[in-house]
Amino acid sequence: MTENEISYKVIGIAIKLHNELGPGLLESAYEAALKHDLEEFGFKVKQQVPMPFIYKEIKTDIGYRLDLVIEDKLVIEIKSLENLAPVHYAQLLTYLKLSNKKLGLLINFNTKLLKDGIHRIVNNL
Repeated sequence: MTENEISYKVIGIAIKLHNELGPGLLESAYEAALKHDLEEFGFKVKQQVPMPFIYKEIKTDIGYRLDLVIEDKLVIEIKSLENLAPVHYAQLLTYLKLSNKKLGLLINFNTKLLKDGIHRIVNNL
């Protein structure tokens, strides 16, 4: 599957999850539930993937973690906030660049309609 095909399926699964749980829970609850539903669908999912910080010849494990990585192609950053700030979009784009991935989904579960909380971020490698 391509990144776009994976993201289409993931969005559908996330919307079903949000319809069932609603807004207002912690990010960790949505992350665990989404991981479960994605694996139940048949996706290979990695959770809290460590991402080293690399600058020039310096490589350190500072503690950056990708919330979910689907099929080693799609990065999902989960939020549960009243409003997303520009830094949240920039954060995911930076994660995509550092992990050399093309596509990410920024999903804010703290919305009345989840479609309003889903944002595709593309890394033009």
